[in-house]
Amino acid sequence: MSDSFSAPLAARLEAALSALPARFPGPGGAVAVLKDGEVLVRHGWGYANVERRIPFTPSTLFRMCSITKQFTCATLLDLYDDPSELDADVDARLPQLDEPSPGMLHLAHNQSGLRDYWAVAMLHGAPIEGYFGDREARRVIDGTRTLQFQPGTSYSYVNQNFRLISDILQDRTGRSFAELLQTSIFNPVGMERAILAAETRAMPDGTVGYEGTVESGFRPAVNNIWWTGDAGLGASLDDMIAWERFIDATREAPGSLYRRLTMPVTFSNGQPAPYGFGLQRTTMFGRDVTMHGGALRGWRSHRLHVASERLSVVVMFNHMSAAQVASAQILAAALGVPYEPERSTQQPTALYGTYLERETGLSARIEPAPGGAKLRYLMVPELLEGISATRAEAGAVVVKTQETADSPEAVMERPGENRTGILARCDETTGEDIAELAGVYRCEELDEAEVTIELAGGVVYGGFSGILGDGRMEMLQRLAKDVWVLPCPRALDHTAPGDWTLAFERQGSSVTAVRVGCWLARDLMYQRV
Repeated sequence: MSDSFSAPLAARLEAALSALPARFPGPGGAVAVLKDGEVLVRHGWGYANVERRIPFTPSTLFRMCSITKQFTCATLLDLYDDPSELDADVDARLPQLDEPSPGMLHLAHNQSGLRDYWAVAMLHGAPIEGYFGDREARRVIDGTRTLQFQPGTSYSYVNQNFRLISDILQDRTGRSFAELLQTSIFNPVGMERAILAAETRAMPDGTVGYEGTVESGFRPAVNNIWWTGDAGLGASLDDMIAWERFIDATREAPGSLYRRLTMPVTFSNGQPAPYGFGLQRTTMFGRDVTMHGGALRGWRSHRLHVASERLSVVVMFNHMSAAQVASAQILAAALGVPYEPERSTQQPTALYGTYLERETGLSARIEPAPGGAKLRYLMVPELLEGISATRAEAGAVVVKTQETADSPEAVMERPGENRTGILARCDETTGEDIAELAGVYRCEELDEAEVTIELAGGVVYGGFSGILGDGRMEMLQRLAKDVWVLPCPRALDHTAPGDWTLAFERQGSSVTAVRVGCWLARDLMYQRV
């Protein structure tokens, strides 16, 4: 820790850092804090590899996962002043798409309307720890026939947006993406150890990511994905420090990479967008922040930058603890503000229940929680705060009844996605014929991929099959009449995609179809075979 800053700040950071290993237990980790271009904290602890007793140090190579996306976009901007020059290349990579293709900027801003390919891979029966390389990725992406929404009109997190960017850059330049990263970013920035670590099975210096908990024990995580511009960056803490110092040193230059990466982004209707060029734009503790996290089975990382304070935080864990929470706690300590916000005690009782969103077919569950309510809709629950008996909200969502407290519908506003959804309340009474659910259902959109529903001893199970194989059978959870979820928290991209909603449709008493989706891949119809 640097000794060239104020004693109160030093004390706050020392307390926050000392608490990290106990609050976020695991094999090892590293953290950096920079202010005004100066390194205040540069610290690693524990082990990069507990079996081989390799320490976790600031020079340890780490799998940065989705933090890669901003470097992919920085490479794009370094090579092309106007990325829209590559719009036709995007179209060529979606040969079966039956509607206008997204443009390159739609990819960079997560406004493409594509369904996430790692989520769709699970619908194609991808084994959780199975091999997923260039061939598998191309098969899933090439099969795209429709979009979730018109490009530019909304936001949805899609990993292959950035894989497509890196693939197109390779084709256009005739150079590997690893070389492009080196010449456009790593060399100018001074990221001396950074590499494109495309293969997720191992890191070249022996660093291992771990699954598990203190209670269950930690074990090496198994991953077999090959990735590129979506999540392939391998970098040390010192490399990330070099990136943060580069950002500060070039902060006044009008054409600097990070200024271009963080320029305001809008949707097609002019509304501001919360994501652009591989970076989230948000507000924390009253300050504008640009940030991104990274995650894979065994790996968690997060970096954030507060331009107004010239302050950066980087956190790396080679285990499954919440790096984004750790970075927020360190930021609070650096700013000298309380981390925990005050929460309302009023609970919106009229909103509790199970809903289906009409536009997407996704389930939304609103349940009691301390200080408000919990919304289960995305990959992880969102904590809502009670404002009134008919309204609750979090930073990114507002849920409210249509008109009266006993309305069968609610409205879910998501300004960050530039959309509003209608939530229809489900019938939670029991009594439907669950035996009729059993069967095989096929999706034309996904090259005849199937979902098989079976009753095993009177318990409902489901599993996906497709071009990547036969996925595992999972016990379904009933939410309401003909509304079930198939849990998928452990997939190619842990913890995404989360729960798949299965909304069965009947003609009379006969089940004829099921509408399948998660937030990453919505509104797919499967017809009964």
